[in-house]
Formats: sequence, C-alpha cells, structure tokens
Amino acid sequence: MKILAFAASSSRKSINKTLVTYAGEQLKELRDDVTVEVIDINDYELPLFSTDREEELGQPQLAHDFYNKIKESDGLIISFAEHNGSYTAAYKNLFDWASRIDVKVFQNKPSLFLSTSTGQGGAGSVLKSAETSAPFFGADLKAALSIPSFEDNFDRTNNQLTNVELKQKLNDALFKLAL
Repeated sequence: MKILAFAASSSRKSINKTLVTYAGEQLKELRDDVTVEVIDINDYELPLFSTDREEELGQPQLAHDFYNKIKESDGLIISFAEHNGSYTAAYKNLFDWASRIDVKVFQNKPSLFLSTSTGQGGAGSVLKSAETSAPFFGADLKAALSIPSFEDNFDRTNNQLTNVELKQKLNDALFKLAL
C-alpha cells in the first residue's frame, strides 16, 4: 500500500508537516506493507489561478505532477493548516489548478484528513470545510482528526504525540485508512 502524505501548508516550519510525517510513521508501524511518501507542496508552486491564466498557460506541468502523485498512490494523508479559518493560499491555489485537470482531484482514494494548530481549535474550521467537500472532490474519507494545542500535545524532541487520548484517536483513524 502506497500512501501519499502532505501538509496543506507552505511553511518550512509547518507543524502540519510534522504531524503528517508522524502519522505516516505510525501507519508504517501498524502495517509493514505500507510505504509513505511525504511531499512538500512548495515543490508544486504555481502562478495564482484564474481562468485568464489557465487560458494563457493551459494546465501547468506542476499541476499534472501533483495530480499524478495522487493517482499513483493507494491512499492519502493530508494535514490542513488554517489561515483565517480557511485553507492556506498555497494549498488552495495548487488544489484549484489540479481541480481543472479533474474535479475529482482525490480520485476516490481512501483518505485521512488531519489538522493542527497551536491553539485550542486545532484548525477545526478548515478541517470541517475539507470534510464537507471531500465527497465532491473524490475523497473516500475514512477518518478526520484535529489535534489542538500542538505544542502542548506533541514532543518534538522524541517526535511523538504525548497526549494518550489523541494518540489513540490517531491510531484508530490510521487503522480505518489502512483497512
């Protein structure tokens, strides 16, 4: 089983990238037949989407490359960062370009959606938005989980969730993805 994992964030210090990488490592511990490729959406930076740009440029190769990464996978783990209660501009732009290739961007792949933030909300607003739109965009959403107060619940030195309840919830979500 090949899992594609990424943070919907362009921050080089993204806690969502830390979380999605950790989740991928945990999944590999649950199933020894899993490989996880963690990608950085900065490698797929595109001009700001508009229909004018699309008419001018067509479909940029990087949009196809991102779409094909999803196509080549057996499942997805995405951790959503939240900017002002919504998607980050970098993720939304990449998603918009990919959705012009195929509105079912997630290509019916089994998916786990995560989110985290330094605050109590755990980026729950963007996660809820992603959950609501998942079926329309072709995600076979198996589970979704928000991790609040990331710095209080994750030990960066030992690279692990320290909150036992949240760790169990993540393992349960990963199990649903790996079925």
